[in-house]
Amino acid sequence: MSIWEYANPRKFMQVSGRFLPWVAGLAALCLVVGLIWGFFLTPDDYRQGATVKIIFLHVPSALVAINGWMVMLVASLIWLIRRHHVSALVAKAAAPVGITMTVIALMTGAIWGQPMWGTWWAWDPRLTSFLILFMFYLGYIALWQAIEDPDTAADLTSVLCMVGSVFAILSRYAVLFWNQGLHQGASLSMDKQQHMSDTYWYPLVLCMAGFMLLFLALVLLRTRTEVRRRRLQALILRERMA
Repeated sequence: MSIWEYANPRKFMQVSGRFLPWVAGLAALCLVVGLIWGFFLTPDDYRQGATVKIIFLHVPSALVAINGWMVMLVASLIWLIRRHHVSALVAKAAAPVGITMTVIALMTGAIWGQPMWGTWWAWDPRLTSFLILFMFYLGYIALWQAIEDPDTAADLTSVLCMVGSVFAILSRYAVLFWNQGLHQGASLSMDKQQHMSDTYWYPLVLCMAGFMLLFLALVLLRTRTEVRRRRLQALILRERMA
């Protein structure tokens, strides 16, 4: 069986319809357990106090915002190379979810940064690249809405997605490229010397898993909606031509 079989809209609808309830259920379970554990069952940090608990929203949303754009990039490349319409619809469906996560990350970052840095915003390399990524999300969604022909829209948004991927990568690795800046390093690290306490690590991992599964569930749901919309438009066009 080839993986490209799932690019067929009918096959995609069959498979996604079976997996969607399970993905949504797992997302809900992880989020409920992770957020309750993180916000109500973990102690305050000895330096940051209760403020540190915003990490359970900020880090997962930022993770999804960045990786959501990378999902769009992969789907866009598949569209440009293989011309599979489902891949273009996946990229289109992921953008509103990604921009929502970007807004959550920016807002929670500002709330977290104000007591820690003494300011709501700083032109830190990671924060600046993340803000630019937000603007690319806006431009991507606007470009889809501005062009009537879906294939032309998919082509142009795919190019935009490749350009915006630079800032998605910078948002993730800016602290490695520039030593200056207020933003901390990675919250999760394979280096035990830099690893956060297990008290926060375990609920954070659950929250991250929940946000990623929520992203997957919403993208599947929105892609299925886009497929149905295309089918409806095709039926309407056929009736007009009949």
